[in-house]
Amino acid sequence: MTAVPAEEGRTRRAGPREQVAAAVGLLDRPLTSYYLVLGCSVMLLALGLTMVLSASSVTQLQETGSAYTLFQKQAVWMAVGLPLMWLASRLPVRTFRALAYPLLLLSIVALAMVLVPGLGRSAGGATRWIDLGPIQIQPSEPAKLGLVLWGADLLARKERLGQLTEWRPLLVPLLPGAGLLVLLVMLGDDLGTTLVLLTIFLSLLWVVGAPGRLFVGIAGLVCLLVSILIVVEPYRMQRLTGYLDPSGNRLTSNYQTIQGLYAIASGGLFGTGLGEGRAKWDYLPHAETDFIFAIVGEEFGLAGALVVIGLFSLLAYAGLRIARRVKDPFTRLAAAGATAWLLVQAIVNIGAVIAVLPVTGIPLPLVSYGGSALIPTLIALGMLLAFAKREPGARQALSARGPGPVVRALSWLGLARR
Repeated sequence: MTAVPAEEGRTRRAGPREQVAAAVGLLDRPLTSYYLVLGCSVMLLALGLTMVLSASSVTQLQETGSAYTLFQKQAVWMAVGLPLMWLASRLPVRTFRALAYPLLLLSIVALAMVLVPGLGRSAGGATRWIDLGPIQIQPSEPAKLGLVLWGADLLARKERLGQLTEWRPLLVPLLPGAGLLVLLVMLGDDLGTTLVLLTIFLSLLWVVGAPGRLFVGIAGLVCLLVSILIVVEPYRMQRLTGYLDPSGNRLTSNYQTIQGLYAIASGGLFGTGLGEGRAKWDYLPHAETDFIFAIVGEEFGLAGALVVIGLFSLLAYAGLRIARRVKDPFTRLAAAGATAWLLVQAIVNIGAVIAVLPVTGIPLPLVSYGGSALIPTLIALGMLLAFAKREPGARQALSARGPGPVVRALSWLGLARR
């Protein structure tokens, strides 16, 4: 219990208001955003690797003879992604701006390659992957990062030139560029990624201060586009009708949703225990990817599910805090776009699992299996860490903190620079 000064020679215990004020004061420290992003990312990564092993062990034992197949692959992707995250956290802002156009161009080329017969691979009604023999790449995932960087750089340049007061300079070439990405993803029948790309586009317009009429009009156009995508594709229409009638089609379009709800319901308050869930025994399809949150709810219960939601909430708070506190327009826009991407993707995934949203096939960031989604996400989080160091007072706080663990370890080996 915190003690506060009272009369001379005596102390009294802090009251509830003082304790709340002290806790809130922790959020005002310069490095709060940095440690929130880092801590939430590491905890979600650790949970994700554990749950990938638990959710995939049964099916992988049946298919490959080893329960650790997907776990080992995910560990390899993490071993690749974490150094990239660390590298991104140490890059200057100008490097992210320099990468914006090349990454967008590479994303467009890769998305076009997905549509080439013999290169693209389909699954679940969507053509999302480029088949490169032993590995498959999903180019729509780095395309999210490409749109964040390119859109932020473009709008920051226009803001510096004072070109954001009229709708035409505001939307050109942002709207055609985002539209091209969305079109290529739509041609691959990937509605979930289309929603995320549109969310990034709208978040950039919101942050840059697009006029209300323009924003509402674009949002209405997006809703119309999504409605058309649902109507023209039979399996999407089945998912929508299944969502509207959850008690019907229990063995067809609603099977995955119902099994996910059974898994969460059987978890109770504290779950069945790690590895003790039954949904992964060929009851719940895609347990290690789209529906891994159901396995979390089954094996860790309501408490575990709330921890996951809490970690994503803190991550979103940290990202928005960075966007609010930094001064540079590009940094503000990129931080907001990346935060919107991760937050909306988590909301759509969790919402589909608990049947408050239709199933779209979007993975849960940092938790679901898949290297194509994990590595761009880790790079985006590294970027947020780099931006957090540019908050007011952050550099001074980092300098006062002294050398980090890597530098200290190198100094012990006599390898640190003097």
